[in-house]
Amino acid sequence: MLSWINLVSAWSIPVIIAFIPLYAYTRKVPVYESFVDGAKDGFSTAIGIIPHLVGMMVAISVFRSSGALEFFVGWTGPFLHSLGVPSEILPLGILRPLTGTGSLAYTTELIRAYGPDSMIGRIASTIQGSTDTTLYVLTVYFGAVGIRNGRYALKVGLFSDLVGFIAAIAVCLLVFG
Repeated sequence: MLSWINLVSAWSIPVIIAFIPLYAYTRKVPVYESFVDGAKDGFSTAIGIIPHLVGMMVAISVFRSSGALEFFVGWTGPFLHSLGVPSEILPLGILRPLTGTGSLAYTTELIRAYGPDSMIGRIASTIQGSTDTTLYVLTVYFGAVGIRNGRYALKVGLFSDLVGFIAAIAVCLLVFG
């Protein structure tokens, strides 16, 4: 049974990738021309979102370099510790909505320092899977389609990240604590 699942897993993506152009060809869709048109649109979209990405990267760099992250962690750390939550997790909760790469690097540092089976490693891994890079997503997608006012999406996105952060901690403390 396991070898059957492995076989299906190994071949599912290549079959889908081969099926789509073959199906389009049978429907008389100009496959190559459609691909080139899509690539042109994608290239112009990528060029259009570069200013948004640069602005976000600068803001993240300023936030970390200014010491604001360390100040906030130092200020709220004792409160979290009194709840049984390791304060080492807090920077991940702050970084995760901002940057996927930065939060993944921080998670890697936590796992390297404390181990993957430690409470900190488990909480960090669960946070990575329970939250999203909200500001990055809003920057890329809203910048790509030209949406200028995303205040409601920002509020809902950040609220869902907060809920995911709290739920990840609660579930890990309940299951592993």
